Amino acid sequence: MNKTQTLEDFYAGHAVANKPSLNGNNGYGHFNVYRREEFMCKSCVPYSRRDFYKITFIEGTGVLHYADKSLELNNNTLLFSNPNVPYSWEITSEKQTGYFCLFTEDFFKSGSRHDNLSDNPMYRIGGHPVFFPDEAQQKNICFIFEKMLEEMESEYTYKYDLMHNYINLLMHEAMKMRPAETFVAHSNASSRIANLFIELMERQFPIDTPANTLKLKTAKDYASRLSVHVNHLNRAVKEITGKTTTEHVAERIVNEAKALLIHTDWNISEIGYALGFEYPSYFNNFFKKQTNVTPRAFRSE
Repeated sequence: MNKTQTLEDFYAGHAVANKPSLNGNNGYGHFNVYRREEFMCKSCVPYSRRDFYKITFIEGTGVLHYADKSLELNNNTLLFSNPNVPYSWEITSEKQTGYFCLFTEDFFKSGSRHDNLSDNPMYRIGGHPVFFPDEAQQKNICFIFEKMLEEMESEYTYKYDLMHNYINLLMHEAMKMRPAETFVAHSNASSRIANLFIELMERQFPIDTPANTLKLKTAKDYASRLSVHVNHLNRAVKEITGKTTTEHVAERIVNEAKALLIHTDWNISEIGYALGFEYPSYFNNFFKKQTNVTPRAFRSE
């Protein structure tokens, strides 16, 4: 999988005039909107994560590779993509028009409701990101995107408040539709859940700074994020991999701890804190239980 595409990467790859500050729009976070025809659509967009959210109305056909699934899109499509799940787009028609908007978590949280995007039905991991609107819904979607484009060119003081409303309108339009259900999935539901768990776990690494602490540390944390019962997650992961969810998490934390001990000059307390251990003694005990040596002894070797 390619490295995560950042907003900087996105704008570096496209010569566009409408480029607001990457650090936010007057405290609102980052938002932008475009017509798809303004961009050269590659025959295949590399499979990778993005560090931003995106809503795309696709007029054209192609194959979407999303997490552990693939879906052939032969109709105009509304797609919700997010940083949690990697995806790629492979075009199968010359016509590639429509619209898209991209925004950061900070932008969405700057709205009046302060919603958490991970709880949103369109952006929940394991949820349905693809919708096929009917003709009337397509007209509504195009109207909303055209209003976004119009407001982006205006000098209206509260235009980004309007953008929050337009995003919510797109989400409500999607919730009126039935999601696409013709994904080519893994062999069974357990395989799909196990792969989503592994994908979500890997997304947390590597740890870049001592301040970038591990957010998901237990099987319960992962089950909550994946919107499944913890027992269901444990059974699926054990069935497919032969290991428990807790064993996977512990192994991954140990591997990251070893990398940080070898390749950084962070002190052991900083490493432990970054990996989610409140006290150095907790980290020492965990590491020794998993490796039979203390973090200090491992580093000295």
